[in-house]
Amino acid sequence: MFGQKSKGDDPRPQSAVSHGVGIAGLIGLACWILIARQYGLDGPYSALAACLACAVPMVIWSLLMDKVHLRPSTGMDWNRPKPLKETFDVSLVKLAGLWATWGMIATIYCVGRWYWTGQYQFSMEIMEAVAPWLFLLSIPYVLFMDRFAVEPRDGAWHFGQLLTGRKSEFDRQQIRHHLRAWAVKGFFLAFMLSIVPGGFADLVRLDLDVLAGNPVEIAHWLIIAMFVVDVQFATVGYLLTMKPLDAHIRTANPYLAGWVAALICYPPFILMGDDGPLNYHVNTADWAYWFAGQPVVLWIWGGLLVFLTAIYAWATIAFGLRFSNLTHRGILTHGPYSWTKHPAYVAKNAYWWLATMPFLVTSGSITDLVRNTVLIAAVSLVYYWRAKTEEKHLLSDPAYKEYAEWMDRNAPVPLLLNRIKRRIGWWPPERGDRPEFQPAE
Repeated sequence: MFGQKSKGDDPRPQSAVSHGVGIAGLIGLACWILIARQYGLDGPYSALAACLACAVPMVIWSLLMDKVHLRPSTGMDWNRPKPLKETFDVSLVKLAGLWATWGMIATIYCVGRWYWTGQYQFSMEIMEAVAPWLFLLSIPYVLFMDRFAVEPRDGAWHFGQLLTGRKSEFDRQQIRHHLRAWAVKGFFLAFMLSIVPGGFADLVRLDLDVLAGNPVEIAHWLIIAMFVVDVQFATVGYLLTMKPLDAHIRTANPYLAGWVAALICYPPFILMGDDGPLNYHVNTADWAYWFAGQPVVLWIWGGLLVFLTAIYAWATIAFGLRFSNLTHRGILTHGPYSWTKHPAYVAKNAYWWLATMPFLVTSGSITDLVRNTVLIAAVSLVYYWRAKTEEKHLLSDPAYKEYAEWMDRNAPVPLLLNRIKRRIGWWPPERGDRPEFQPAE
């Protein structure tokens, strides 16, 4: 079984993704980066091609090795195709709902001025180029898929029913799910495409001679490389939200708090930016500044930052084709998700504290020191909030509840925190040796 590991009589719940998917994608991405470095392909379209180099091996592995297309969770039955005449009317209504949804997203792109400035311009350029092809290809795709779908009347169909005036024949809950799922994809795909070129170009242009045993430079470029990996895998995840790959959105987070907690971490709503109320960088300097002239400490500190970034990138690689914010696309239990339920959040917040060291300021101002420390603590609380809202959403799936309970019994981070809770009296003896599942360990 994918990603399952036994531990005595308490085996880890099965993961929706195998280790091989992420490894295949990582090899494909690494090969393209080497090719791009060889031929100086550092442009934005080369970065986009890296997404393809990452995606294709993962798709092949998923289909040939994991056979994800045969899972019942896809909602597809490839052995019993329906006659086209039986599903044709359903497909037409679904296309109407799908195209209307895309039209709404396009309108939001047009209205949002931020989508036409800075890094977002690349996203809009790509969207404009692919839109006509996406429109045309959606017709044969929907006609074909509906013939094999166990229930072709999905959220897009219900939305189409609403738009065509058949008010008594649609499910409002299905429509809400459909619109939430596409809101996630529309918002985050534009953002991910906008940041694809930057780090990739830097990595391709890197002159290895600048490293030359310099711990700061080595750490800097290794961190950039792992952020490139993270961005590439995440972008692929948003692009390949498809049922045949079992990578479709089961549910999108229905809680307003979940959306608020997530969106304030991304432009244009970001609160942690240079002009944001949670900017904790005022009069700070990075770790290399404070440890200058101490090579041993630089090596150790740089190595720790690289380690944290590696965990962050690994947490995204573990998703394979399924990375997405605010959605349930299958429960992960392998890799870093067997240590903690939120490896990316834990790693990135630890990284920010250690890289910025907000309790040290170049101005010597106690005010700056207190402000920066409080604000970065507030940022960490935002991510704790995000974790809680995500778990509230995922707990509607019994598979996640089983995983969360297993983690409380076996995983190192929850076990450590539970032990601390018992030590400080958070969990009184009458409640048992092990606390009940608590979100966001």
